Amino acid sequence: MIKINTAAITLCVLGALPMAAFAQSSQFGPDEGDREFSISGTGSNDRDFNSGTFGVTGELGWYLRDTTVAGVRQSVNYASIEGTDIEDDFWNGATRGYLNYQFLDQRARPFIGGSLGAIYGDGVKDSAFAGLETGIKYYLLTKTYFLARAEYQFFFDDTDDADDAFQDNGAWAYTVGLGYNF
Repeated sequence: MIKINTAAITLCVLGALPMAAFAQSSQFGPDEGDREFSISGTGSNDRDFNSGTFGVTGELGWYLRDTTVAGVRQSVNYASIEGTDIEDDFWNGATRGYLNYQFLDQRARPFIGGSLGAIYGDGVKDSAFAGLETGIKYYLLTKTYFLARAEYQFFFDDTDDADDAFQDNGAWAYTVGLGYNF
């Protein structure tokens, strides 16, 4: 009977070794040199659904370190406005580079960063902008994450305008989406 218990314990321990090794290798998030792709959306409408906006943002980033990602982000937005003096459909876009620093190395990874780019289209004045951003990535799977981000963007035509634009000519942008590291 002692031999059976010893054998059973030995088999259990040996059987658990591969699972323990797998559990240690299933780290959440990226490593230095990995890339990321995410797609996000935003939208709003009035209470009668007569006027509304929606937008899509895609981004591609490269991890310079486990905690630092640099990349490019493209947004496209559509607005349909009715019931005001201005009734029209507007399209606009924004292209920008970004650099973010992520805290922690667990499933939840808050981040801060900045961006620099241009906004253009029907419903906006074509201009450059810089932005500060914060958000969180929450890893649902080892390489797949949920993304929530808030950006404060300030617009300017040239570098002389940039100092005053932060207080006088800014806007908030909010994004929710999914991403993947590869």
